[in-house]
Amino acid sequence: MAETPLAVAARTKPATLAPHTLVEDVSFPGLRVEKRPARLPDGTMVEGLYNTWIILDNPGQLNSYTTAMVKGVILAFRAASAARDVVAVVFTGSGDRAFCTGGNTKEYAEYYAGNPQEYRQYMRLFNDMVSAILGCDKPVVCRINGMRIGGGQEIGMACDFSIAQDLARLGQAGPKHGSAAIGGATDFLPLMIGMERALESGTLCEHWSAHKAYRFGMLHDIVPALKVDGKFVPNPLVITDRLLDEWGRFALGEPKTGAALDEGKRMLARGTVDLSLLDEKVETLCGKLLLTFPECLTKSLEELRKPKIEAWNANKEDSRAWLALNMLAEARTGFRAFNEGPRERREIDFVALRLALAQGAPWSEDLVESLIPRAGA
Repeated sequence: MAETPLAVAARTKPATLAPHTLVEDVSFPGLRVEKRPARLPDGTMVEGLYNTWIILDNPGQLNSYTTAMVKGVILAFRAASAARDVVAVVFTGSGDRAFCTGGNTKEYAEYYAGNPQEYRQYMRLFNDMVSAILGCDKPVVCRINGMRIGGGQEIGMACDFSIAQDLARLGQAGPKHGSAAIGGATDFLPLMIGMERALESGTLCEHWSAHKAYRFGMLHDIVPALKVDGKFVPNPLVITDRLLDEWGRFALGEPKTGAALDEGKRMLARGTVDLSLLDEKVETLCGKLLLTFPECLTKSLEELRKPKIEAWNANKEDSRAWLALNMLAEARTGFRAFNEGPRERREIDFVALRLALAQGAPWSEDLVESLIPRAGA
């Protein structure tokens, strides 16, 4: 009778296995890393195999990443990539409000604003985080448990697959808050959704529903998350029941308006958020990936990632330098405005800025202070 593969492994494996991780401890404030048992597509648990869940755990600040969290993500992806018993990586956030809303604007405003030399070093870490995702030897699934905005959208798009709960919103924030979407979005968006839509997302910074992002090809799948009277219902704030509007344009995933929006808000208030279908869909995808030859899967990932990696590597260092210098002017102003402004008004007066610049005003401390929104002003 032929030996089982496990019996062969027990008889032939080396006495000691060489470690390939950089560090043993990948715990950092604001980050959780868990190895969860892998499952087959039918839900059967596979003893001895795991999926690594890398969880941004800063829900009070919508899972925005701090410098410490970025370091942890880099090391966690390296560890998961090297782990012999890990099938896939699930990258997600805690809670149901946000996967990630990008860099921590409080840290940006209070430490990095006005300090380009410091932000340049921070951006080295950010670039390494994106590269760690793109270079992971295991498939990476972005579990979008809520908003995926700004830098959160960029690290999410670096993943191989994205599955969203359909209340989530996705998009960029750059030109509205003093930056540019050059942490990956300008590299990945044209590949994923085409130039015109990429320009729309990267410049207007209007957030899309998960339904709209799925329609454009940005997401692998979406699932409902709102339960009303014990039943799952699609996102009631966006159009999910017809394809065309009165102009004959695709309307699926567009925001509702008028009475339909009011009714949607009432339904949203009545319901509760349940991410069980999201978890089920993520586990099923990981189970399908388990049923492949591991090295063939890794090679397939490497080849299919090439367009992303080539665009990313061509631009990341120039982007890093520009973002650092921008901390002296627009980024300094935009991040401070978001951090210091009243909740209902976190953007500057863009008309006033453009008029001042048209008159030749330099980027002085007085100009920056005059642009920061203040309560009661």
